[in-house]
Amino acid sequence: MRMRLFLALGLCLALLMPARAQEAFTPAQRTEVIEIMRRALREDPSILREAFAAVEAQEAEERRTAAARALVEAREQLVADAADPVRGNPRGDITVVEFFDVRCPYCRQLTSVMTELVRRDGNLRLVMKDLPILGPNSVVASRALLAAQRQGKYGELYDALMALRGDVAEAQIRPVAERLGLDWTRLRRDMDDPAIQARLDGNVALARRLGIEGTPALVVGDRLVPGLVPLETLTQMVAEARAARR
Repeated sequence: MRMRLFLALGLCLALLMPARAQEAFTPAQRTEVIEIMRRALREDPSILREAFAAVEAQEAEERRTAAARALVEAREQLVADAADPVRGNPRGDITVVEFFDVRCPYCRQLTSVMTELVRRDGNLRLVMKDLPILGPNSVVASRALLAAQRQGKYGELYDALMALRGDVAEAQIRPVAERLGLDWTRLRRDMDDPAIQARLDGNVALARRLGIEGTPALVVGDRLVPGLVPLETLTQMVAEARAARR
């Protein structure tokens, strides 16, 4: 009985196809299929839920497959862009890529996790991908970080901005930058360099290509990990990525 009902559902869905695909059905057959479907749903409404669940599961699997393929195709751009800021061991055997927004509260919570992960694993290379998606001030902060990289102080400014309370705008960035010994005049000029904006645009395009919808997002080995992740989970993922390389 259940097989017959699923068949009816399939026929009913076929009726929703374009007109050319429906030509095989006569008006009488269309009426009969619709009536079978109505009767089936009255007798067992769970049929529709199960059908939709099956469709959602298939779509989720297709998204996972597409994401895995995108990670492979974008591997060089993810881990081998010489312009990207790197923390941890620049020659580490495992690379973790972090997409973040300075103004993202979850990114701020992840900062201590990533700091401890790098401290514990002396063979870990952490690539930073600025992804300013939370408004104009996020763009300003990301530009400041990439401008600070030119003065060799990306990491120091990153740590300081992540530790700030409240919003991160230019008025808050300047005193922090000057306290760290950055040349503000040079920094401000570099912030407006089109090359820096091009790097940020490239990060945004890469994130879209990978299906990243928010921050933080991490790439560990061949896995895309969205959201705030506990230290123990990340440690295990890094160990698995390292084992997969052997």
